[in-house]
Amino acid sequence: MSRRAAALVVASLFIFLLGLAAALMPVPYVALRPGPTTDTLGRLGKAPLIQITGAKTYPTEGHLNFVTVAYQGGPGNRIDLFTALRGWLDPDVAVVPEETIFPKNVSTKKVEQENTQEMTNSQESATAAAMRELHLPTTTTVLVDSVQKGLPADGRLRSGDQITAIDGKKITAMSGITAGVAARKPGDTVTFTVRRDGKDTQVPVKTIVSPDKTGDKAGKAVVGVILKEKYQFPVTVKISVGDVGGPSAGLMFSLGIYDKLTPENITGGRFIAGTGTLTPEGEVGPIGGIQQKMVAARNAGATIFLTPTQNCADAVATKPKGLRLVRVDTMHGALQALTALRTGQGGQGAIPSCPAK
Repeated sequence: MSRRAAALVVASLFIFLLGLAAALMPVPYVALRPGPTTDTLGRLGKAPLIQITGAKTYPTEGHLNFVTVAYQGGPGNRIDLFTALRGWLDPDVAVVPEETIFPKNVSTKKVEQENTQEMTNSQESATAAAMRELHLPTTTTVLVDSVQKGLPADGRLRSGDQITAIDGKKITAMSGITAGVAARKPGDTVTFTVRRDGKDTQVPVKTIVSPDKTGDKAGKAVVGVILKEKYQFPVTVKISVGDVGGPSAGLMFSLGIYDKLTPENITGGRFIAGTGTLTPEGEVGPIGGIQQKMVAARNAGATIFLTPTQNCADAVATKPKGLRLVRVDTMHGALQALTALRTGQGGQGAIPSCPAK
């Protein structure tokens, strides 16, 4: 072999090794893929996923599946460039910057803890929405979850305090407190009636301008308190989902609870999947990963997919073949659409759909 040929072989090998090393180099991206989908009317292991005691329950038919997104990558476990490139070429996979899932300066453990808490909160909200839809009495109390250090409520309000009134006006929901504070001017004093250690006390707190310079809070009065609602339901609802986090299953949990507590089978025997956050008042909110969730639903056998209105544009653009999108704004609206699907009453106009582009 001539010296020139040998040099070319060595150079080619060097370039190949450099390319291989680059392909295996970790990159700050996360690959999102269709995740598991689970029937809220079914079982998790030997026990029903939704267990209800204290009220009569009814047999159910069909499926009401919530869907998830699986991710690969993240801080400490980054994917390589080859995996990212392969994901970019796969229409069922989304490759997104790492900070989309794991914000900077927030640990992976913290993100997982927040997802677990969001799942717990979504189950509470789903139960509250179902009770509201069933017209079953529910008692709501508003508690201080935590106080932000350095802000006016620090040292005045405590975690676990029950807030019963603001400036003498009785409140029964968290929204009443947030609206009441936001209606004040920065510098005003707000007096909270707090039940602490079994006694009621008046706690005045001076408001300041929100340190959040963006979003809805920008320029508004705040006191620096994080609230949570605690419910007392007329029945006991236990939801078991295993190692799943996030708030996006709220709508499907609520529909599952409702179906078990009513004699009619709201699915009509169909395989229905869906997604959407849910407030205790029954309002459906948008979620992330709509493309991967639709693929997961269709692969599992779903033919109907309940889609939050704010996700409709993305859903229509990537809808799998054979999956019908039903647009939902509220739990009540979802139930009306399912009734129309089951009975055929009201025609196609009774079943809201995501508009085509």
